[in-house]
Amino acid sequence: MERPAWAPPGMDLSVPSVSRMYDYYLGGSHNFEVDRAAARRVMAACPGVPKIVQANRAFMRRAVRHAISEGVTQFLDIGSGIPTFGSVHEVAREASAEARVVYVDNDPVAVAHGRAVLAGDERADIVPGDLHDPMGILNSDPVRRILDLDRPVALLLVAVLHFIEDHDKPYEKVATLRDSLAPGSLLVLSHASAEHGPATAERGAARLTEAYRNGGSSFVMRSGEAVARFFDGFALVEPGLVPMPEWRPEGPPDEEDPHVYAGYAGVGRTA
Repeated sequence: MERPAWAPPGMDLSVPSVSRMYDYYLGGSHNFEVDRAAARRVMAACPGVPKIVQANRAFMRRAVRHAISEGVTQFLDIGSGIPTFGSVHEVAREASAEARVVYVDNDPVAVAHGRAVLAGDERADIVPGDLHDPMGILNSDPVRRILDLDRPVALLLVAVLHFIEDHDKPYEKVATLRDSLAPGSLLVLSHASAEHGPATAERGAARLTEAYRNGGSSFVMRSGEAVARFFDGFALVEPGLVPMPEWRPEGPPDEEDPHVYAGYAGVGRTA
């Protein structure tokens, strides 16, 4: 396989990446055929995945604007993926020129492209890492240099926790991050679930999980009750934990693909 100029040297081009698959769902160009093939298998199991991804991005943008309106101008986006139009730093800076952002991702393409996009930006950076090592993230140079953890931070875990199995202790990982945040910090979270999707979502959940597993990734659909546990220690802001399109919509709902309801979204604040 020919290596594109933007592909970091040494990376394995034969293994799909959820970050690059996400890029493909969004119509991006930083993905390989192995990612596209894996993504097509996922879409065969759940044709609504691109719409779900778009709904996730729309929720993220609304939540970032909410954070700025509440005076929170620092953002830690874990599992950020490959920077595309309308990423956190762009949305935040539209509302506040003082916004500071650190992205975190475990995909070499996401990190390399992020560094290229953010080169020369003293208030934004990207660090290689993931939720399996929360203290490694918090102690990284970009976090220590750009964010002031003694002031409120918006922690973004958007469409990432459903890639972590229960045996990898995702609740403990989120709690470690929570306990390192200053009072008044926010948790911005979305998570896949079959509870509010179309009638086919429940039947498709097993196929969707299998499609990701066949590509080498875990994928865990969780109930609303299980997703709510991630907000332990946070007070949910209105309207609480709801399907993604219902979290503070900015206009009347369009004729949405019913699959966009196959997930929960919420924002919580520390005391």
